[in-house]
This record gives sequence, structure tokens and C-alpha cells, in this order.
Amino acid sequence: MSRENNHMEIARRIKEIRLSRGLTQQAFAKKLGIVQGFLSDVERGKKHPSDTLLIALCHLYEINEEWLFTGAGEISRRSIRQEEIDRIAASRTTLLKRVPPEFPEGITEDDIYDRISLPGVPEGCYALFFYGDFMAPTINDGDLVLFTACEEFSNGDIVLLNNLWGETILRRYRIRDNEVMLAPDNPLYRPFRLERRTRIFGRVLEVWRKIKF
Repeated sequence: MSRENNHMEIARRIKEIRLSRGLTQQAFAKKLGIVQGFLSDVERGKKHPSDTLLIALCHLYEINEEWLFTGAGEISRRSIRQEEIDRIAASRTTLLKRVPPEFPEGITEDDIYDRISLPGVPEGCYALFFYGDFMAPTINDGDLVLFTACEEFSNGDIVLLNNLWGETILRRYRIRDNEVMLAPDNPLYRPFRLERRTRIFGRVLEVWRKIKF
């Protein structure tokens, strides 16, 4: 498209914005801080608005700059934000009250505390509040732990398992002399061997911590 044709397209889109707001040229020009005659010339393609004026127009009416300059995309920034909101909502993370023995297949609504949106979290993750000091200072009491269902683990991974009382605990996966040990990071507690009846069902990916100032 030639430069002149592009100016005409921008002029047409400016008029489209004004009409979509139900404004007269006089009212529209006043909001933009320009005179009506100049706006009339712009809409007819006789004069070219400055980039500063176009950017101000976009901010004032929440117009998508790409649409105004090229015609691509949606006219409103709101529709772009709604798409982002929908994308985030579709990838919400399940925050669990507890982890059922049959995890992940056995999850019911009674096991779910909430569904939360967190930026940059991979799909298929679960979240759980961790309590206690067994994994301090790596994971502290009240930290939010993000984890994924997993059956294969590497030396040094932080894993989730249920103890004999059905409580979900975190431990460091250690291999020593071809034997798997589950060790706390806190040296005040002792590691223990992985028993056959003990099922590790997840691996920690991230830890979110609330910090007060």
C-alpha cells in the first residue's frame, strides 16, 4: 500500500472511531484538543495527523494502535485484554486442600480448595500450601508449592508423598548406595528409606512465598 493510501485508510479509521462513539466532529475534536476544521480535513484525507495525536487518540479511547495504523487486529484494546483474561482463566491451577491416595485420578471437589491463576505456570500443575519446617530453609511454613504428577524422579528432586497417616509431606529424593532415601532439608530431622508401600506421586516445580515488608 502506498503512503498516500495508508493515510487515507487511517483517516477512514479515525472517522470510524468517532462514529462508533456517537460523537459529532465538534465534540470529537474538543476531546482531542484540536479544532473542528483540522479534524474535518483529517477525515477527508486532506491533512495528516501527527503520531503524537494518533497515540493520544488511542489512549483516550482505548484503541488498538496496530489496528489504527495497519487495520490488523481488533479495534479495541479491551477485546485484546479479554482474550488474555480468557487465556489465563483457561489455564487456572487447581489448589488442593489435600492429595488423595489415588492422585491424580482420584481428585474430587472435596479435595479442591480453589482454582487460581498464576503467571507462567505450566499446564497440568497443582498447588498446595505447605506447613511445617521439615524443608526449611528451602520451603517455609505457609509457602505455596506448585507440583506436577510424576512417577520418575532424579536425585535431588523435591517430591510429594503421603505418610502413614495420610498426610502429604515433602522430602528431598536422594539415592545413596543404590537405595532411595527421603530426606528433609532441615538438619534437625532425619531421613528415612523409601518403603514399598510408600508412593511418591509428585515433583515440586516452583515455590511461591508471601514476603512482608
